[in-house]
Amino acid sequence: MRVMALRGHQDFSRLWTGETISQFGAILGYTVFPLLAAQLLHASPFEMGLLEAALMSAFLVIGLPAGVWVDRMRRRPLMIAMDLLRAALVLTVPIAWWLDALTLPHLIVMALFLGVCTVFFDVAYQSYLPSLVGRDHLVEGNAKLQASASVVEVTGPGLGGFAVQFLGAANAVLATGVGYLSSAFFLWRIRAAEPTPVRHESPNLVREVREGLAFVFSNRTLRAIVGCTGTANLFNGVRMAVLVLFLVRTLDLTAAQAGLVFSFGGLGGVLGALTATRVQKWVGQARLIWVSMVVTSPAPLLMPLAGPGLRMGFALASVFVFGYGVIVYNIAQVSYRQAICPDHLLGRMNASIRWVVWGAQPIGALAGGVIGEWIGIVGTLWVSAIGGTLASLWVVLSPLRTMRDIPEISSVKSHG
Repeated sequence: MRVMALRGHQDFSRLWTGETISQFGAILGYTVFPLLAAQLLHASPFEMGLLEAALMSAFLVIGLPAGVWVDRMRRRPLMIAMDLLRAALVLTVPIAWWLDALTLPHLIVMALFLGVCTVFFDVAYQSYLPSLVGRDHLVEGNAKLQASASVVEVTGPGLGGFAVQFLGAANAVLATGVGYLSSAFFLWRIRAAEPTPVRHESPNLVREVREGLAFVFSNRTLRAIVGCTGTANLFNGVRMAVLVLFLVRTLDLTAAQAGLVFSFGGLGGVLGALTATRVQKWVGQARLIWVSMVVTSPAPLLMPLAGPGLRMGFALASVFVFGYGVIVYNIAQVSYRQAICPDHLLGRMNASIRWVVWGAQPIGALAGGVIGEWIGIVGTLWVSAIGGTLASLWVVLSPLRTMRDIPEISSVKSHG
């Protein structure tokens, strides 16, 4: 792979720019929505779990058919349409606030429909990248996209916290809508011709869903990745259901201070994105999948130890190391998935995996809300941290442990 091979790729630059702006708006939204619910709408731990679940439940409900539909259509126009719909949805929040009509059910319903749009956008996006940059440049392309996303995660939560504190949570949501509109504009400017989707002579939703599931679950390495990521997301959902409450109620942080804590996670992600390509050359593309999990998944064990003064270092270290590990792991495993999957199955492969791994998060969020009501916020953080640490066993005990690099697609197709 050539160094900086995508430097002069104008269409990739447009995708990269649009995604960066969209991610900035999205991270503001995901920071602001829980703060809005906790501070202005006085949500309980269970209600916070409902909101977190609403943002992610669409992956569980429509994730599988979404993959079939994505494989049947051109991906770029679909991504543009989803960006426009997401912008319209989030802009209902400040409008309702200005009219003194914003309620927690409104926020939850908006989050549900926002999640539906995100399912289609994300499945299309991960399936579109290989055709735009070529399989030889997937690690580089994913690393660049993750790098900008991580920079956004450094600045976004902090700015979101300050915006909530000084502008009001509902007004801060405006930036999320602008981000989605900007993403649609840059996607519209991409000029590369997209390949015509492969169409079945007699389309059958159930059969095509089964083809995607069969490809994923008949492959031992993909099964391990699904198990690891799904388990990690399940317990991350538990953690996220109570983390904002832990920061603003248990630690008594302001919205701005809580945003800065999340920014440390983004800072770790920036470092992960900047070093992922170099680390994967040193460790191995396939080996990095399990090594990154073993080294960084225990980081959330530090969060329940956080407290006033110097003990805040536990919280900062926890999110920093966790943020680093998430980005390195995602670059490694997403590039692996994209590299070994035939073009005509990309949408269904991504959707099948996301159905499990993202579908686990709303289940975890609901469980986190219930556990938080039962054993308290700190106890819930311990449960999530222990469970997330054990997630690495899936990939450690898989064939990935004996592999160094990503195999050629021809050597993998026989598995699935």
